Amino acid sequence: MRDRFAASRYFALWISLLLLGIWIAACGQVITRPTPTPTPTIVLQVRATPRPTATPAPYTPEPTPTPTVTPTPIIYIVQRGDNLLRIAGLYGISVKALQEANQITDPRRLQIGQKLIIPPEELESEEATPTPTPTPMPIRIQNLLFHRAPTGELWCLGEVLNINDVPLEQIQVEIILLDEERKEIGRATAFVQADLIEPGERAPFVIQFKSAPRFTSYQASALSAVPAYVGSYYRDLEIRDVHGEGERYAAYRVTGRVVNVGPEEAVGVNVVVTVYDALGRVIGVRRGVPRHNVIPRGGDTGFQIEVVPIGGPVITYTVLAQGRRLPTPTPIPLD
Repeated sequence: MRDRFAASRYFALWISLLLLGIWIAACGQVITRPTPTPTPTIVLQVRATPRPTATPAPYTPEPTPTPTVTPTPIIYIVQRGDNLLRIAGLYGISVKALQEANQITDPRRLQIGQKLIIPPEELESEEATPTPTPTPMPIRIQNLLFHRAPTGELWCLGEVLNINDVPLEQIQVEIILLDEERKEIGRATAFVQADLIEPGERAPFVIQFKSAPRFTSYQASALSAVPAYVGSYYRDLEIRDVHGEGERYAAYRVTGRVVNVGPEEAVGVNVVVTVYDALGRVIGVRRGVPRHNVIPRGGDTGFQIEVVPIGGPVITYTVLAQGRRLPTPTPIPLD
């Protein structure tokens, strides 16, 4: 029993030693891990391309603005007998430019003393299509007289007869002087002394040539004569009790009365006197104002006009009275 027990212990010891040896052998083994293959390093060589240097554009300084000199406006004060055509002719501008500068819708309603702005010529567009000049209405220029003054001027007196069936206004006459070869040696223009010429009536004019060239013939024509806008004129004035006196070669005095036979008040009344010689030629013209230039309905006023004739003697005369109507006030709407 004892031998079997010893053998068992011996066998167990042997087994334990065997297991211990195996354990020690296992613990002493060095496990070497495989060395990883290094990943090749990729070196990127980036060559920076230098940006091109921008060449600055040459500096052009801004042009210095030239200050525009604003011309001093010309102010014209409307006188008795003026119209837009006459005023425009004085300053060498168009009637349209004068109307636009002053916002005039009806050119026939100018008032004495009214201030007008004369636009500078450069304001008119050179490229604008010129407005065609209307053909003047037919008129008869008659009873002309030329007079050479001692001071060197040459005067031409005459009158215009309205041969139309409608009243005319803005009548301008032109006289051209010609030499023996029919060449022009002088030219001058003037408006007639009356604002309105009724059918069959006459109105005088006076034209001055600053120099007195020797001429053998002349041409007389109408530059303008348009149908009148009669709404602004007062046409119900009559001349009564007319009397003329004086030395036939010196100052000739014409007196009388202007009577308002119409239904309204007449304003801006004026009187035109024309004197004639034995041949019926115009030898003197005078436009004047009666004692009162405003005549109420049914009223009258006296006048006295003196005319110094060129040549003579004075054989006969004519008297013409004209006036304007009061402008109709524009109604103001009530709020």
